[in-house]
Amino acid sequence: MRNGGGIPFSGTIRATEKGRQELNCSFLIEISEQFDYLDELLMNQALSEEHARRLSRLDIEAIEMFISFLKLIGLPKSVGEIYGLLFVSSQPLSMDDLIEKLQISMGAASQGLKLLRSVGAVKVVYTPGERRDHYVADLELSKFAASFIKEELNPRMQRALERIERMEKEALLMEEPEKAIAFQRIERLKHWMERGQKMMPWILRFLVS
Repeated sequence: MRNGGGIPFSGTIRATEKGRQELNCSFLIEISEQFDYLDELLMNQALSEEHARRLSRLDIEAIEMFISFLKLIGLPKSVGEIYGLLFVSSQPLSMDDLIEKLQISMGAASQGLKLLRSVGAVKVVYTPGERRDHYVADLELSKFAASFIKEELNPRMQRALERIERMEKEALLMEEPEKAIAFQRIERLKHWMERGQKMMPWILRFLVS
């Protein structure tokens, strides 16, 4: 039989049935994806709770404080985590201890400790009966800050000045009025850098006094 529009009823039924099957399949796929998403959320929550159980409330507060502080001077989060945990730890910690408590990779732990040792913020101490190196934080924050300025901040400022010189050379090739605007901005950058360089001796004097 044919309906008024000339389309066979059997064809309409098959098309409708096919559409239902496709709709059901899409619905099942969507439901499956939602379950996968929920599983991932629950797994991440479980990992966060496990991480929290490894650390005391004091540990967490110190870690978060140093993460925020060191982020301001461009250091990775893992460096703040390592120094924060060592700062409040009553016992020296090995690299394995740091990896376990902070749930960071061996590479992040190794690089973080290397950087902190290079600026005098962390030192190796002897632990009886242990072959592994153990670390403690140097609690003299002024020493840490002064060392960081000398070893990290000053070289960065020098690289910034070199970049400004390259910017000036590029600006010379520009046409007006963009050229004038570019030099105006570059002069502003140079002014900031010069003020920063003038402030460094005063900052160091304040920190080590």
